[in-house]
Amino acid sequence: MTNTHARAASPHAGAASPFRQPKAVWAVAFACVVSFMGIGLVDPILPALAKDLKATPSTVELLFTSYLVITAVAMLITGWVSSRIGAKRTLVAGLVLIVVFSALAGASNSIGEIIGFRAGWGLGNAFFIATSLAAIIASASGGFVGAIVLYETALGVGIGLGPLIGGELGGISWRGPFFGVTVLMAISLVSILVLLDATPKPPRKISVKEPITCLRNRGLAIMSLTALCYNWGFFTLLAYTPFPMRLGIHQLGYTFTAWGILVGIFAVFIAPRLQRRFGTPQVLYVNLAMLAADLVVIAAFTTSQTTLIVAVIVSGVFVGLNNTLTTQAVMAVSPFERSLTSATYGFVRFIGGGIAPYIAARLAAHFNVHVPFYLGAAVVVIGIVILTRGHSLLSAADQDQVQDQIGQSPSTPTAAPTSQPFQPVIGSATLSESSQDGHHAPIVVAIDGGPGSDQLCAAAADLAETLASPLEILHVVETDIAMDQAADTEDPAPITAALTRLVEQVAARGIPASSHLLEIVGDHGDVGRRIAAFADGHHARMIVAGAPTHGRYAGLLDASTTAELARHTHCDLHIVHPDSPLLN
Repeated sequence: MTNTHARAASPHAGAASPFRQPKAVWAVAFACVVSFMGIGLVDPILPALAKDLKATPSTVELLFTSYLVITAVAMLITGWVSSRIGAKRTLVAGLVLIVVFSALAGASNSIGEIIGFRAGWGLGNAFFIATSLAAIIASASGGFVGAIVLYETALGVGIGLGPLIGGELGGISWRGPFFGVTVLMAISLVSILVLLDATPKPPRKISVKEPITCLRNRGLAIMSLTALCYNWGFFTLLAYTPFPMRLGIHQLGYTFTAWGILVGIFAVFIAPRLQRRFGTPQVLYVNLAMLAADLVVIAAFTTSQTTLIVAVIVSGVFVGLNNTLTTQAVMAVSPFERSLTSATYGFVRFIGGGIAPYIAARLAAHFNVHVPFYLGAAVVVIGIVILTRGHSLLSAADQDQVQDQIGQSPSTPTAAPTSQPFQPVIGSATLSESSQDGHHAPIVVAIDGGPGSDQLCAAAADLAETLASPLEILHVVETDIAMDQAADTEDPAPITAALTRLVEQVAARGIPASSHLLEIVGDHGDVGRRIAAFADGHHARMIVAGAPTHGRYAGLLDASTTAELARHTHCDLHIVHPDSPLLN
């Protein structure tokens, strides 16, 4: 490394703090907390509902079935709707449906009514989750790093608080959790209506048939079916264990809160690290096998209350890992745009989650309480077998994260190399003076497309001119994964135009230049590793980049691009401060 400074505009720089965001971002984040509370909100009150409304466990389990099956089917139309009315209106429509149907569920007097109203709640949830992450990213100020951190925090808090709130309000009345969601979502609805600016409609309208036709793609079909099998096991555990655990409402709330905390920790902190160290397919195989083993333990010791509690809490580890890694894998292998991939994948996986709880209760009634969990474990194992059919695709996708194989679009240099002799001016730049083919090794400059990109590129051009090296101008487009949600962080069209303009400016100085637009599924750390791999592949003599500015809090959840560059690059790394003489 040649010249290091504490702060500067970096590739994909974000806000200085994830918590310094516009009010609109906070409004959407709050709504996300409430929405993801719904995952475990009703768990503590399932036995109470069965007792107070004189319903069988299989009937009560239809609360999950109606909610998740309708969510699954609705995923097929979310793209059709949002591409016509825009993200904000889709988000608002989802919130309105959640408010209305959660209130109706709380006011119901029969289990049949609640089941029906939960279906309407599921429709609203589909509209909300399809657009919430994109809305947060679009509204974030100063970049998306802090927005992603805030979204992940909201998901973790929501999953963790859902069972706790459900247990506390359910201890007053089984109606409490439903009315609690009504009030909180109504607050969110008003906040978003007032604070969130209108969002533009997507340039292309999506048809209803497209998510189904996408299943013809082998990689997307394999990952979606794997997720269906995983969700079968997961929702068997989540939705049916409250009955054999024989705990009170508050105790069930505390148990599933501990589960939710582990889900959040392992989804946000641990999953990306394991994926980078061992590879996506390897981690998924082991993780799914561990979930299957956990279900076998539950099946074998269903009569042991302590074993059930421990096994349920521990399953949060496997659920958190799988939510992140499966979503990352499906986005990496799918050739379709992210909204279509999410809709297709969501449709298939929610079907598994919706059917499993009802089947579990029916099997327990017809055979015994052990059978549903053995079946859940067997279905998860089937998911592992299906996953092996896509092993080569996942391995190739992992390899693409560290090699220059995606989206490369070099521009033809418009000027010949300068004849200026080599003059080393920085550190050990002479170590990689020539590439393997005998030509001058290039300088790679990584830009973020922000206001400082022109100055950073100009500084790199000065170095390239002095060192008689060509210039490779590079930008990496991220698809960020936040638990089981994915979103593109920017529109590549403006970046492509900016790259073309920068190449022309550099070429006008007589410096040969090319531009490259790469894509990755991952976080800032993956961007850094991708840039380093690109530089290795082009036998670069130096990488020029800005220093990180997204702050220490965001850095806790999102690895620094610059730090990963320093760790993985095999050439000189020049970090430019915004006040550096090179930029003035």
